[in-house]
Amino acid sequence: MSSLPLSVNFHDELLYNLLSLLQINSPANKKDQTYLHSMHLFYFIFTSFCIVASILPLIPNQHWFFRIWEFARIQVVILQLGILVFGLVFFTPKSLIFWGSAVVSIGFIINHIIILIPYTVIYKRKPAQKVVKHSELISIISVNVYQFNNGYRKLIDLVNEAKPDILLTMESNQDWENALTKIESDYPNFKKVPLENTYGIHFYTRLKVESIKVNYFIADDLPSIEASLLTDNGQPFTFFGVHPPPPSPTEEDTSKERDGELLAVAKEVKEIKSPVIVVGDFNNVAWARSSVLFRKTSELIDPRIGRGFVATFHAKYWFLRFPIDLFFHSTDIFIEDFRTLRNIGSDHLPLYCTFFINKKEDIQEDELEYLQDDEKQEVEELIQKGIEEEGDRPTIVTE
Repeated sequence: MSSLPLSVNFHDELLYNLLSLLQINSPANKKDQTYLHSMHLFYFIFTSFCIVASILPLIPNQHWFFRIWEFARIQVVILQLGILVFGLVFFTPKSLIFWGSAVVSIGFIINHIIILIPYTVIYKRKPAQKVVKHSELISIISVNVYQFNNGYRKLIDLVNEAKPDILLTMESNQDWENALTKIESDYPNFKKVPLENTYGIHFYTRLKVESIKVNYFIADDLPSIEASLLTDNGQPFTFFGVHPPPPSPTEEDTSKERDGELLAVAKEVKEIKSPVIVVGDFNNVAWARSSVLFRKTSELIDPRIGRGFVATFHAKYWFLRFPIDLFFHSTDIFIEDFRTLRNIGSDHLPLYCTFFINKKEDIQEDELEYLQDDEKQEVEELIQKGIEEEGDRPTIVTE
């Protein structure tokens, strides 16, 4: 009433208050209030989700519920950034709770960016164009074929086009082995481990072979390949192909076997003096704690650093695609090409790489990271947990 001019009479004042009351309770005003409440609810639900999804991977628990969020770090930070911008633009009035949630979100966004930035082209790395080649270019295709995929011809056609020197297939069972006999005239050296538990693995190469063996580091139903090879000009190098099980609600409850397998391979790799490559479906992202421990333990380089995410899974859903088919190499191996190839009907895209060997150039030495004393103990504990874990995998898996 005090806001009205003093000259208005009682009737005018009564009419003014009545009109104000009608405006507050009008359908249009109620609709606006409902809209604002919906906007606020939307903001807080998605902000809370992103904060929880950012906290869970920081907890050192090997259960899938904690580890699975490491995979989605790219998607989470994009969603978190989008929700934050949405809130800053549309959230009114901005309460203390809003600003508190915004500060927490900004903190996690910065954390995500710090972790992810090395795996983008923004991150600078020393180019290898001027390094002298001590071997011809070697090419590799590594692909999880998806056991229940019967698009054998798609992979065979891709191999015939790309003509890799090495082909590694994972989830390849007896049906895949039978289909791939068509490439054996071009790839006379091979090792076949057909399994029906989605952990079959096949290795084919046109290169000279000194030895090929199958390792079972953690469990007798989880094979990996180790091959000592020679380039055409006689340069030796060692190839490891791996495929540990993922932590997920449909497979292993924990990451114990995966982490143990990868770190056991890393310890084996460190003892090898010749150039080394490790490739396969790691069922892990490059920035996960166990992947970083793998890189430090093996003292290898991740070619994704400075090149981009090169995401491989899921092949059919670009917005839910993660880089879980990984590749690591020693400092005397130089990468020229690193990318995915077209889909062959699997849930993974094929990973393609070309490289050459130079044992004298030390330009990549400063890219190495090494284990700290506490990390060495952690590695041993993770390997032991993997050995002690009893995976619950059927011998035959059906779709």
